Amino acid sequence: MNRASLDKRPDEVATMFDDVAPKYDVVNDVLSMGQTRRWRKVVVEAMDVRAGQRVLDLAAGTGTSSEPYADAGINVVACDFSLGMLKVGKRRRPDIDFIAGDATNLPFADNTFDASTISFGLRNVNEPKKALAEMLRVTKPGGKLVIAEFSQPVVPLWRTMYTEYLMRALPAIATKVSSNPDAYVYLAESIRAWPDQDHLAAWLQESGWQDVTYRNLSGGIVAVHRANKPVSGNGSAEAIAAHTGPVAKLRRNLPRTAR
Repeated sequence: MNRASLDKRPDEVATMFDDVAPKYDVVNDVLSMGQTRRWRKVVVEAMDVRAGQRVLDLAAGTGTSSEPYADAGINVVACDFSLGMLKVGKRRRPDIDFIAGDATNLPFADNTFDASTISFGLRNVNEPKKALAEMLRVTKPGGKLVIAEFSQPVVPLWRTMYTEYLMRALPAIATKVSSNPDAYVYLAESIRAWPDQDHLAAWLQESGWQDVTYRNLSGGIVAVHRANKPVSGNGSAEAIAAHTGPVAKLRRNLPRTAR
């Protein structure tokens, strides 16, 4: 993947999200045909956190993904680099902690959170591997990570149809429902350029996460990855590989309670 081909600096991406913040959640529901809510429900179930624990929700945007945790009495921190998104979220949910932060240089101490999560935001980070390492740093030993991200459909025909939707239908729909259609052209391109499920799993292992698994949703349009931070040791890539085995043999065993 050549991320440079997307031709967006981090500050430009932040400005883009600032521009679309007021209608961002509504537009997402339209473009995903209502699937976004189901995908986010799977993430919450995979997190499996309880009241009193502390969760980092990175790339939280307006806080839609953070709300289920707050509603369950979980101490959630919604972190994003878009001030526009954070302002919209804070107006709607003043009870949630919204913090501006760079995913590659998080403003939190080591071992702060019981669990960390990022949904549909990792591909917009300029250095995603660095973000994975940062989330490892701020998560407590034994804590977990759950990532939801657009991925590669596993059926060739479905993959072709999906690519056509991304590059043709999605921008056309965005033109009608969004104040900044160009932002959704960029987002479509970023989805198409993003690596597949096994590549992201490999990145997680290389970053020091262990017990890496993933589950495909909607035929692989979205993949939910889950991993744990080692309880002890340095979490080196060699140690993780020895523990989990090659990426090709990863168990794709996330819970399937939500459909």
